[in-house]
Amino acid sequence: MIDRLPGDGPFPQADIGISGELEGEIGMLPAVDVEERFRRALAQGRDRDRTAGRTLDGPHRSDLVVRHRPKAMPAELCSTGEQKALLVGIVLSHARLTGEMSGMTPILLLDEIAAHLDGGRRAALFSILEELNCQAFMTGTDAALFDSLKGRAQFLTVDHGTVRPTT
Repeated sequence: MIDRLPGDGPFPQADIGISGELEGEIGMLPAVDVEERFRRALAQGRDRDRTAGRTLDGPHRSDLVVRHRPKAMPAELCSTGEQKALLVGIVLSHARLTGEMSGMTPILLLDEIAAHLDGGRRAALFSILEELNCQAFMTGTDAALFDSLKGRAQFLTVDHGTVRPTT
């Protein structure tokens, strides 16, 4: 799905991977050997984990690694705006994937999304959301950022726990 994003579009293609101890071993050893080694490590670490109040080893310690494909650059070296655009591209690609795989309309919850995008990327986001035919809930404290959606979206105001249509 990431490959479907235009290489020069507002939400750049990303290369995604996972980096961690287990992932490194999977690349060098048969999976059954990695599984057995990990099982032994968990068993041997039970007392240590109990003392720590959490599991100290495992896949939860792995990192998501993202690269800006068009720039061939690690995401952590990209600007904040580029990082946000990469993340939005990943979220949109995932929504497209789950919609196509399940045959169900995706539901997206996007908190303060418009505030983090410039006008061009905001317009592109709104267009892609319509193309996905998804149900998107977008929050925002600056109503003006959503002006281009008037007539195409339902606007609600939440005030002191009460939800009402925006007039």
